[in-house]
This record gives sequence, C-alpha cells and structure tokens, in this order.
Amino acid sequence: MRLLHTADWHLGRTLHGVDLLEAQLAFMANLVETVESQAVDCVLIAGDVFDRPIPRVEAVRAYERTLEQLAELTQVIVISGNHDSAVRLGFAGGLLRPGVHFATQPEDLGGSVELTDEHGPVIFHPIPYLEPDRLRADPASPVDSAPRTHAAAMATAVGRSVPHGGRNGVRRVAVAHAFVAGGSVSESERDIQVGGLGDVPADVFGPFCYVALGHLHRCQQVGAPDGTVVQYSGSPLRYSFSETNDSKSFLIVDIGATGVDTITRIPVDQPREMATITGPLNEILSPALAAAHRDAWAQVTVTDEVRPDRLYDQVKQAYPHSLVIRHQPSTVADSRPGTDAPADVPSSELSTIGRFIAETTGTEMTGVERELIEDVLAAVTGTGEAST
Repeated sequence: MRLLHTADWHLGRTLHGVDLLEAQLAFMANLVETVESQAVDCVLIAGDVFDRPIPRVEAVRAYERTLEQLAELTQVIVISGNHDSAVRLGFAGGLLRPGVHFATQPEDLGGSVELTDEHGPVIFHPIPYLEPDRLRADPASPVDSAPRTHAAAMATAVGRSVPHGGRNGVRRVAVAHAFVAGGSVSESERDIQVGGLGDVPADVFGPFCYVALGHLHRCQQVGAPDGTVVQYSGSPLRYSFSETNDSKSFLIVDIGATGVDTITRIPVDQPREMATITGPLNEILSPALAAAHRDAWAQVTVTDEVRPDRLYDQVKQAYPHSLVIRHQPSTVADSRPGTDAPADVPSSELSTIGRFIAETTGTEMTGVERELIEDVLAAVTGTGEAST
C-alpha cells in the first residue's frame, strides 16, 4: 500500500513579513500531482495545517480546494496540530465525502480507518494533538489515568486506539502530532515542552509499523522499537533561518506484507534560497559574497564593535532580499544564538516586543521598525545613544 505523509503546512504563515501563501499553493499543487502520478492510496496530513487557530480566509480556501482535489484521487486522513483550532479544522467533517477522515477531538480517539491491499488490511489510527488537561477533562479518560504530561496523554491515546496492545500480525499506521524524544528541533516550531513535559517516548508506538508524525519541521526518523518506523515528514517550506540548510520534502511510504518497505523523499521547491551571513560590515559588503547571496532571503549579523553608520541601508543595498539585519559585536556573547535579537539591547525585551507585534498585526517587525525599537531600548536602558 502506498501512502503520502506530509505535515506542518502552516498555511497563512509569513517569514519576517514575507507572505508565503503563493509558495504554499505551489507546494499543494505539486502534492496533488504526485498523488495522481504515484497512485497513492492514502494521504496522511499530520497536523498544523494552519499557522493560527483563526486562519486567513485565503488559507482556508486554499486548503479547501486542495482537500477537494485529493478526495477525487484517494483517501485522506487529517489530524489537528498544536497550531490548529481543532473545532475549526474538523468542522463539518461528517458531511464530507466518505474518503476524507478527520480526527481533531479527544472523542475521536479509538476511531480507525481500514484499507485493504493484496496482503490484507492496513489499519490507520489518527491521534490528534492533545493538551493533557483537555484529555483529563474528557469523560472517557479518568483523571488518574491521564497525568499532566504529553507522554501520559499519548500513552492514553495509543491505549484507546489499540486497547489490546501489540501488533499481533496486524499492519497498523498511526498519524500523530507530538514532540517525540530524540527529535531535532528548529526555531520555527511552537514549543510545547515545559521542563520535558512535552517529550513523548518513542516506545509508546510499539503497536504500529509506521508512525506518521507532525510538529518538528526537519524530516527525520526517531529511534523506535524493532519493527516500528517513527518518522517526521518535516514542513514543506523553510519557516526560520535555523532551517537554512534543510532540504524540504514530503514522503512516499510503501507498506509491504509485514511493514514498511521503502520511504522516498519528494523534494519541494523553495521560493528562494536562504543565507545566514555573519562578520564585519566590510566583509559582508564584499562584492563576491554579496553576489553569491543577492537573491537569497538573508539573515545578516554585523559584528563590528561600534555600530556602523547607515547599517540597515548599506546591508539592504547589497542584499535586497535580506529579512533580518542586526548588529551584534563579536565581543558580546549572544545568550540565544540564532535568534533575531541584537546584542546591544536586552534580547528578552526585543523578543517580547517582536512577539507582541507579530501576534497583534499578523506580521513580523520590518527592518526600520526593528532599528527604531533597538534605539528606543538602548536609550531607555542606557546601553547606547538613540540615533537621530
């Protein structure tokens, strides 16, 4: 049986103010073409379809069109992630055509989808993202059996999906959204961990031959019990500069007579290359370096001890598509490498202001706004003089 595994579309997301919807539309069109050309039997969408609980209208319409196209070609299983509104994602799911299956609520646990190939049945168990407290409040889940950890919530969900445990010769596929211990993170995932409470051990997935995961944005496998493949498809696009060197894809998974036979990565074209450039301004502005990255979305960190005049303008002229421009003197250690916070103002304050702007306006700070806020913070905290 041939499956297509994808996750973390984050429809409606922006990258430092750049709208990515056009690139997301191209990805979805490629996905539909692949489903048709590769004769895919079932598409597994492992959560975070949308970037916000209340998504943009354009994002909803794009998702709706894609779901309609997929439903004409194959079976589709969709679960909610931690970014999705479970209620909105699964709205009217019961009214859709039989080939589309949603799992977004605790009461959906225990449901399954059975498909058949020449070797017999393959049983799919969709497990939506579950906040532990929400699962504890579910009448079907006694408080004592669902402690306030994601590991316990997942164990409860798996136990309700496969009550008798074990494989017993049955090919079972889980679709889930979680942080599984051992996974490699990037900066673009929303943290669901508090002191390790978000970690889910891979051995909880013992009853399954394949676990189609969402949440982590890097395509990767996580160590698991013998006979079980625990796999993140990763996001289809790069959503942070920590993913600059990541190749993006979705997965074709072939299930054989006893389990997973092959996993094939299908590359996803990116709207632009990304570059992370660090050094003194004179090196950053060198013609050879600027020419190599002129068309890339760039994060530029200038390390001169004194902030150069017209820093933003000079960098922007050399790298017209730069999205993050910051001054970080080489003698000042950044307590959070890879973040967008400059070192000459308190990173936590700039980060807090940035998150406030993003949450209230739906867009990231522009370079001009960032420089203005840096100057204000420097003047207020006494770490420098405001520019005029």
